[in-house]
Amino acid sequence: MRIALFDLDHTLLPHDTQTLFCNFVMKREPWRLLLHGLFLPFALLRAVGLCSTATAKRAFNSYLWGMPISRLKKHAHDFAHDCVNSWIYPELRAELLRHRHQGRVVILNTASPSFYARSIAEALEFDHSFATPVILEGRSVPFLPRIDGENNKRQAKIDRMEAALPQLKQRSAADIADSWGFSDSAADIPLLEYCGRRILVHPSRALIAHFKADPKAVILQPKRPYSTKLGDMLHACLQVIGLHPEKGPN
Repeated sequence: MRIALFDLDHTLLPHDTQTLFCNFVMKREPWRLLLHGLFLPFALLRAVGLCSTATAKRAFNSYLWGMPISRLKKHAHDFAHDCVNSWIYPELRAELLRHRHQGRVVILNTASPSFYARSIAEALEFDHSFATPVILEGRSVPFLPRIDGENNKRQAKIDRMEAALPQLKQRSAADIADSWGFSDSAADIPLLEYCGRRILVHPSRALIAHFKADPKAVILQPKRPYSTKLGDMLHACLQVIGLHPEKGPN
């Protein structure tokens, strides 16, 4: 089983999809900006280390509180097809198509919430997708939607993937050598080491350092709409309040 594993945020596209999705929703329901006030205490606690990443991720979705599940699913579908599909790096779109045509199983493996990650995987025609599983019960989104298990990050990405696709554990040496991993973050070192070929997309310094001696690790730096970390943060701030362009240049 030859595979191509893709991270999502800052790998397939230049932005964090959590803030991009927030931007998408704010443009349709701007009154929800008021609900960000519910997230502020969690953000402050996270900043001083008194709140876990998983809890902060749950709290960030407070702007969705009370939204009918049916409307959330519609937003997720439209976001994936009309927004994300316009932001994906052309170089990464080409890589995705190349691996699909060469017969590899293409897999999206992201820490993003499952309620829109599945729609993104469908829009981009991935064979399988894995994300942080957010539990949405009842007719509307709860204040702090629960996560089923761990945040889908680091080793959890591999564990969740192998639990759903046990045949991955039977890969031959040739399969592993001809499997490809794509990511920007040192948190994805387990995902990248799961593959024989590694593509580092605008990699962090820690990721570059880890694979410095790996001759099969390639750095890819597609054009992005900012040049610094501060620029990325500015885009994210505009997205959170719904003042960012909805669609990308592609």
